[in-house]
Amino acid sequence: MVFLNGKFLPIEEAKIPVLDRGFIFGDGVYELVPVYSRVPFRLDEHMSRLERSLSQTGIRNPYSRAQWREIIFKLIDSQSFDDQGIYFQVTRGVAKRDHSFPKNVEPTVFMMSNPLVNPPKEQVERGGSAVSAKDHRWLRCDIKSTSLIGNCLLRQLSAESGAAETILFRDGKLTEASASNVFIVKRGRILSPAKSNLILPGITYDVVAELARANGLPLELREVTEAEVRDADEIWVTSSSKEVFPIVELDRAGVGDGRPGPMFHRMYQLYQEFKQKVMRSGKRETASA
Repeated sequence: MVFLNGKFLPIEEAKIPVLDRGFIFGDGVYELVPVYSRVPFRLDEHMSRLERSLSQTGIRNPYSRAQWREIIFKLIDSQSFDDQGIYFQVTRGVAKRDHSFPKNVEPTVFMMSNPLVNPPKEQVERGGSAVSAKDHRWLRCDIKSTSLIGNCLLRQLSAESGAAETILFRDGKLTEASASNVFIVKRGRILSPAKSNLILPGITYDVVAELARANGLPLELREVTEAEVRDADEIWVTSSSKEVFPIVELDRAGVGDGRPGPMFHRMYQLYQEFKQKVMRSGKRETASA
């Protein structure tokens, strides 16, 4: 069962006009909310990011926060599985093909749920590899846009190499990965680029930062050079689906001693404990609560 423009229906029956600007231009924004034991994780933060993306692109928000929540919970309850990834996108709507924004069109809203599959514990304990690439995407990566061809091309580089991610550098500085944020550890300090127009403001990124501060782990959000990444003791990637995942090899060179490091193990434990706390409570919490 999916949601499309006010109706719940089987996915086989969900159809949009070919002139929808999401199809023609990729003119839309999206979110993906992880759901654990039918409890959405950081739903308010995901909604705030959606609202920001809509505002930045000039797409009208078709629902109030309360209406969004009602639809999301109905979609969660309609599924047979407990752990879910709720995907939803809003496009500008249907209009004749013209680059300029049409007037008085209704946004298209599509939502679906899939089973949420996080990396299994054995894979986390082993860690994964990554390749690197030049970040050639546009300069508004802070908008969670459906126009993801740049990310797809970069992710394909790691897929073809059998790697977990593609870590990106722009002008000698770390930005993010093709579908994740990136943290490194050097001499006991956790480093990651500060939020800017060049990276997506990740929800998991925020949780990791909150957990580090709440538990006395040294954290610096600042410019991180490519040299620092290549000389890092640890590298992590974070996202709603990956949670916190260790990279133990970059461009065929070992990271640290080639195994997930002690700071990663500490953060992974803190993240899992926080996730369990949210699931038990049945509501949103902050990492310092």
